[in-house]
Amino acid sequence: MHAKPLIAALAALGFCAAGHALPVFADNFDADTLQLNQTSFLGGWTVSAGSVDLIGAGGPWDLIPGNGRYVDLDGSSYAAGVFTKLLNLTGGVTYQASFDLAGNHRGGADDTVDVSFGSAGATYTLASADPLSGYLLAFTPGASGSYALAFANRGGDNVGALLDNVSVSAVPEPGALALASAGLLAVGFIARRRRA
Repeated sequence: MHAKPLIAALAALGFCAAGHALPVFADNFDADTLQLNQTSFLGGWTVSAGSVDLIGAGGPWDLIPGNGRYVDLDGSSYAAGVFTKLLNLTGGVTYQASFDLAGNHRGGADDTVDVSFGSAGATYTLASADPLSGYLLAFTPGASGSYALAFANRGGDNVGALLDNVSVSAVPEPGALALASAGLLAVGFIARRRRA
């Protein structure tokens, strides 16, 4: 008797888990140390071809208060950095990168940011006063291996777009959702039949 509710609960839990993306990586930069021309990040990011600044809460350059710490993609060296995170991904699985971008909030010119995720790419142009807004970029690797998620601010005027809340998740396949739904329906049918 007690097994039926347990089986139904486990099936429902499996269905819910299958319906949500599986997290692979997330970083909001709040645990990192504020620093101009920052090169060391707890999330394992690398900076090449220039520099980035880590600014925000607790420092003199909190340009968008209430958002913790965030990355200025055009550091203080007059050479915008390429901000990169390497991720080990499984071939054939679709991954979705989610990130927030904002304008420079210093009255500067528009900022253009090139984002690449494996072989996928997109370009975003932000006006100076644009608030942090969420963006998505999906990528399905052809083979398992290490792939880069990279942000490159065009320019080199020490006034760059702002980056925060980066995450990557594996997107469940529609077949997995259908299988989980079928399992839930089967458990419900069996339970109902036994009651009858």
